[in-house]
Amino acid sequence: MKENLFRLAGRCCSLLTLSLMCALSIPAQQGTDGALNESSTGVTSPAAGVNAARRASPGDQYRIGPKDVLSIRVAAPEIVAQFSSDAMEVNECGFIPLLSVQNETHNEIRAAGQTTNELQEQLRQFYMKYKRNPQVVVKVKEYNSQPVAINGAVVKAGQFQLRRPVRLLELLQFYAGGPSEKAGGRIQIARMPPLGLCESQPAASTSVNVVDETLPTFLVINLSDTLRGIEQANPYLQPGDVITLPEAKEAYVIGNVLRPGPVTLKDDNLTVSQAIARAGGTMPDTKKEKVRIIRQGHGGEGSRAILVNLNAIDKHEAEDVALLPNDIVEVPTSGGKRLLRSLVGAIVPSVGQLPVRVIP
Repeated sequence: MKENLFRLAGRCCSLLTLSLMCALSIPAQQGTDGALNESSTGVTSPAAGVNAARRASPGDQYRIGPKDVLSIRVAAPEIVAQFSSDAMEVNECGFIPLLSVQNETHNEIRAAGQTTNELQEQLRQFYMKYKRNPQVVVKVKEYNSQPVAINGAVVKAGQFQLRRPVRLLELLQFYAGGPSEKAGGRIQIARMPPLGLCESQPAASTSVNVVDETLPTFLVINLSDTLRGIEQANPYLQPGDVITLPEAKEAYVIGNVLRPGPVTLKDDNLTVSQAIARAGGTMPDTKKEKVRIIRQGHGGEGSRAILVNLNAIDKHEAEDVALLPNDIVEVPTSGGKRLLRSLVGAIVPSVGQLPVRVIP
């Protein structure tokens, strides 16, 4: 199950890149409309917030995803051997294979994104070419497609497989034991792009305005707002979300360095080049002229990115920027997507060893 969690991160830059770049002020999805950097209006009691964490939208059902294992039963003796399966895995593109008896050619049907009832009806329509009004039953045998992880300054860090809609506050309070005494004032969420989509990617472009939709988006939320159950600070979790509660007085170095992770700000003068040195230095193929500092906003300001040229700093041609608490230093690579596979273990090296639990 751990392998399935890591595989979902395979299209991103680095777990660090997942878990710590949350400072980017990118609009949230699924119940997090607008920026989440500052407190929303209105106050609810902690008890009301917890209840809000548990509530799901009416009609919400589990949506099948890549790597889920399905049980498919077809009530038609003449075709059951060909089409029934006790363990059919949804592939990484979100499809399940089907065999056509007449011409023995292979077909695929998209399962990802559908409920079991929706998939049953789609399969029933497909099988009608072989049997009048076949009866189809689809069940999820193994839930592998909706992992989330929470780490950092929480009582019980861990990985979880979701079987229903779950809000951030419920995961934090009921399953992670709440924030620890070392927690700072923010929650960072690295949100993966939709999974189960294997269409060819658009051709490379030199335009700086082109957005790579295969990369994750990043959210930063006020911890106090989440604990009060404020709607905008208590989003529904999505498959692949990595939630981090950073400790106070830490910055983070992520990406193409030897030891990505947090660096302690023991004084007020730790610079970006010093932080990278503490992380073991840059690895081969680093784009040293494209290092970014993601700086969280304060006092109503939004988050912003500061571009840093390490080559110019080495030549004393540019300022060696001093870091602030919760800064995220992103060290990119010229082969960016090769960092993907190391994503989950990068920001918190122990995340891969965390227990995996199911939220029923």
